[in-house]
Amino acid sequence: MAALEVTERTPLSHMDCYIIHEVYDGDFSQEQFEAELDAALEHQYRYIVIEPARLGDETARWISVGNCLHRTSVITGAVCLLSPLGLSSNCAYYLGLPAGAVSVACAALYCVSWQPDPCCQYQVDQSGRELTRLPPGTLRTSSPVVLVRNEDTQRKRLHNVIALTALAYCAQKIFELCTD
Repeated sequence: MAALEVTERTPLSHMDCYIIHEVYDGDFSQEQFEAELDAALEHQYRYIVIEPARLGDETARWISVGNCLHRTSVITGAVCLLSPLGLSSNCAYYLGLPAGAVSVACAALYCVSWQPDPCCQYQVDQSGRELTRLPPGTLRTSSPVVLVRNEDTQRKRLHNVIALTALAYCAQKIFELCTD
């Protein structure tokens, strides 16, 4: 009979994790929570736990919009660049050029609005796996938002390269259309 191997999760250290507790001290609590989040993001903690529901929801939405822009840029850029391979030249113009324009627009919007924000270095832990690593009694709410810092340099490079290539493709096709 094989022995079951039990692995314990190592608890998060205080150096890796910052918890924004939901404590209301006066009229400016929301601003205090936001300032605390900004400080935690600048400090680049590996995990940030946000207890205040409003701030957690806003932060999760902000991250999901940035993720959507990134994915849209990559997918539409790929459609733009792959359309000449599987479609006739006329269809490739009608599909490739708008897809390329969307890719470039999404990449530009991401670069201007999300890339400078330190929050773009984080993803929301949807699984709740990281919460189990917190010591018992640490949290004051049952449904906090957990942010996990991850290196996304390769991801940014990917969507920038695809968007710039799509831009070059679109510029070439527009030049061809104008010279014909």
